[in-house]
Amino acid sequence: MATTTTPTAGSGARVRVQKFGTFLSNMVMPNIGAIIAWGLITAFFIPVGWTPNEKIATIVGPGIYYLIPLLIAYTGGYNIYRIRGGVVGATATMGIIMATSSPLFNEVYSETGGSPMFLGAMIMGPLGGYVIMKLDGLWEGKIKPGFEMLVNNFSAGIAGALLAIGAMFILGPIVRFVMEVLGNVVEFLIDNSLLPFTAIFIEPAKVLFLNNAINHGVLTPLGLDQAKQLGHSALFLLEANPGPGAGMLLAFMVFGKGVSKATAPGALVIQFLGGIHEVYFPYVLAKPRLLLALIAGGATGTLMNVIFDSGLVAPAAPGSIFAVYSSVAKGSVLGVTLCWSSALIVSFLVSAVLLKLDKSEDDVDLAAATAQMEANKGKKSSVASALTGTTAGAATGTATATKEIRTIVFACDAGMGSSAMGASVLRKKIQAAGHPEVTVVNKAISTLEDDVDLVVTHQDLTDRARERTPSAVHVSVDNFMASPKYDEIVELVEQNNSSSS
Repeated sequence: MATTTTPTAGSGARVRVQKFGTFLSNMVMPNIGAIIAWGLITAFFIPVGWTPNEKIATIVGPGIYYLIPLLIAYTGGYNIYRIRGGVVGATATMGIIMATSSPLFNEVYSETGGSPMFLGAMIMGPLGGYVIMKLDGLWEGKIKPGFEMLVNNFSAGIAGALLAIGAMFILGPIVRFVMEVLGNVVEFLIDNSLLPFTAIFIEPAKVLFLNNAINHGVLTPLGLDQAKQLGHSALFLLEANPGPGAGMLLAFMVFGKGVSKATAPGALVIQFLGGIHEVYFPYVLAKPRLLLALIAGGATGTLMNVIFDSGLVAPAAPGSIFAVYSSVAKGSVLGVTLCWSSALIVSFLVSAVLLKLDKSEDDVDLAAATAQMEANKGKKSSVASALTGTTAGAATGTATATKEIRTIVFACDAGMGSSAMGASVLRKKIQAAGHPEVTVVNKAISTLEDDVDLVVTHQDLTDRARERTPSAVHVSVDNFMASPKYDEIVELVEQNNSSSS
């Protein structure tokens, strides 16, 4: 489905929230591999792990106190000002690490020694990148030839040292206080069995494409801190639990109609096994009442983890059932199994009831429903109209019916999940049509540059993509697997590229 509505005040607020959440998650997601490595070592080799090993377990303490925060800080600084920003950001973060924790490098695994400074890294990393960027700007073009390396190295060194000292004495106490408050909030929710109620906020936020922001920007840092203290955390499964989405898709397989029923099996495989939860968002956006099923399923799954005191040692990223069990803590297998399975069952049952009660005529075909909606609003839904600049969502002034298309980008929030899947589908169609000159890649919206011909995004992310690439043609979809827009894009590539050759 495609939508080409003009941005509203509400969508602008949502875009700002998404951008801030993406800013946070973009520091964590590139380092998920390192976090998973730490989680595997923790799960297997700490004294209460699956296969305890005192020597290997010495990696755990330095990993969570130093390696992961410094990687996050470097990434944050790099996102602001490339390598120089990353170096200064990581250097500055050492100050706040030493101000808020005092573990020894030979510490194996302890419930003392302070909190891992993920929040501090998310602050100091980008701040370090921003400071050195501004300093370089002050004397850009003013350095005498032959002194460039001297000035560059010493400016970065001095800036990093001063920021590290400032972080130690000024920001350190503040961040530690904030971490203690957040930890107390989580502890309060757990002690009072209120953690399941977080599904009321998390599940709707996921469908609005705040899933990465919530999971990697908020829950992952808190979860790692809790896992360091308790050996596991239920926070890792608040957003990443594959059960609620799988149960809803299973209900569509049984009780759905038309395209929704036909595409549900493929979506279920991708969501449950591949861990790309975005594939079920269009089903919910088409029928918002299904949020009740997701909330009920998510709350039930979290309740199981609370009852059985179970969880993971590291984030399940992506939210695949394989990733879940690769990070499950020893003693948590039963609780985690009940977490996702009970969530699946409850979500399936509630979704089944809601689908059976829904007697509307426009729920059988996701693509047809959107086409009808656009027809009712008097808006054309073809990509051809977008390329000629006649729709509200088209690029202004630069797109014409004869514009040659050579670079297509499928962009999503993180550039790893739904965009990779959508790009794969579209790439195969482009290649099958015999157009090797066209490249189809996937990227994060935050990395887009205004040098591409056509950008494909989910309808809720198009406003952000348009800000990054105003001269490109923008096509909005809300069904990553079976959007009719893919075939229309192929037709236009054939038409425009053949006419340009």
